[in-house]
Amino acid sequence: MVFFSGLALWILAVLVTGLTRNPNLIPTVVLVGSFLIPATAVIYYLDHLPSPTVSAQRVFIAFLYGGVLGVLAASLLEAWLLQDGPLVYVGVGLIEEFAKVLALLLISVGIQRYTARDGIVLGAAVGFGFAALESSGYALIALFTPHGLSLTNLVFAEVLRGILAPVGHGLWTGILGGALFAAASRSGRLAIFAPRFIGLFFAVALLHALWDSMRGIAILLTLVVTSSTGLIQGGSIPRAAAVVPWIFILFEFGGIGVISAVGLWMLRRTWKRAIQPAPPF
Repeated sequence: MVFFSGLALWILAVLVTGLTRNPNLIPTVVLVGSFLIPATAVIYYLDHLPSPTVSAQRVFIAFLYGGVLGVLAASLLEAWLLQDGPLVYVGVGLIEEFAKVLALLLISVGIQRYTARDGIVLGAAVGFGFAALESSGYALIALFTPHGLSLTNLVFAEVLRGILAPVGHGLWTGILGGALFAAASRSGRLAIFAPRFIGLFFAVALLHALWDSMRGIAILLTLVVTSSTGLIQGGSIPRAAAVVPWIFILFEFGGIGVISAVGLWMLRRTWKRAIQPAPPF
């Protein structure tokens, strides 16, 4: 109900903005479109799977405050530490996941008892908040073109980001939150420097990096398959428009699908362990 009513409001906002050409409505289109799916996921959990140990208020704080803190921390670290290069997306994956885990740690202060289930939920809430704010930024960037404001570009960016939202930031931080809280349920404290968690962190960051770089990987694979590697000049790959479209799309979305499937499998394993009853003493 929340999703469909929100979707209807977003479509209405897009139509009215297009009909009136009123730029004051653009923030409404951006915010409703960017927050629709992330907010729906959080509200669904609050309605269907409430936790006895983590309040709805804390989940909301994780979504809003955790998302903001994660975006700000990631932006600062990327500005200070990243430089253009072939491994830039690896750096992005490491920094953004680290920033979200830091936000999760802050949000988790005061929790009396840790469970993997709550870690998944709070981690996913932080990730969804991060994704909603990041999508708002991408939508605004898409709006501005050399020919003026483009509502079509904005809508396309929000639809694409919305479709991919369930298998993006919320998924990655949900996996890490579940593992972090699962370890804390045994030790009684959150420890991000535990060897097992560090290993999982690097695995998730790598999946994140592959996800972000899949467009470039798809272009390279398309060039190889079509024997067009001569288009690579000075170490720079061409734009997607220069390669065979259907092969490029197949590689890009096929790769995203494989990465998402791996992430969902990891999250499912963590969730199944989280809901298993404790063994009898």
